[in-house]
Amino acid sequence: MTPEPPTPRPSRPSRTRRPAPTSLAGSTPEDIQDAYQRRAIAEIAALNDEITACDACRAEAELPVMSSGSPQAEIMMVKWGPSLAERQEGVAFFGRAGTAILKSVQRLGIDPLQLYGTLCVKCRHVDDREAAEQSLPWLAREVHIVQPSLIVPMGERVVEALAALEVPLTEPLSATPGVVQRWTPTIEALYVPDIDASLDEQGAKRAFWDAFRAIGDWHQAQPPY
Repeated sequence: MTPEPPTPRPSRPSRTRRPAPTSLAGSTPEDIQDAYQRRAIAEIAALNDEITACDACRAEAELPVMSSGSPQAEIMMVKWGPSLAERQEGVAFFGRAGTAILKSVQRLGIDPLQLYGTLCVKCRHVDDREAAEQSLPWLAREVHIVQPSLIVPMGERVVEALAALEVPLTEPLSATPGVVQRWTPTIEALYVPDIDASLDEQGAKRAFWDAFRAIGDWHQAQPPY
């Protein structure tokens, strides 16, 4: 999440969230974590290959917007669609939004390598209806691959998109800023305002920060093992 095009830099999670593969029986915890990391990187790379093959984007000489951050991140942030800077670079959370998030997590004492950022709508040419048909299955796969502990929907449309993913065992989310909610048995959620709409006006900036800083309390409450 930097103002320059970020390169995914996987970080080692604080705990294992998946059963160990049987082929790794007898391996050290470090070996197992490295295997999970390699698998997640490979799965995200395969998904990105599929996204970049979008025929409509190629026809319009556009770049789909790829995710940024670690594919094994603890915190997954989701915006609705790309800003101009993100469309130009093809990277989610590039530019002002990424800078604002980076400064926010640094103040909260959270390692930026524990973040993964993505969009509901990755292609500029789609409208809201097409987004549900085309982009949301990609988002569902990202949730499955990353398996975050906390998902951060930014804006009410993202809350609606998460409800449409049909992830098993989910509970309804409300657009209540700054309140940690249970989404699945293993994933919590924290709704915050749309970061792109919170960059200019002082009241909007404060409203975003008031909601976003709850991530700090959530992070501190997580067990260190």
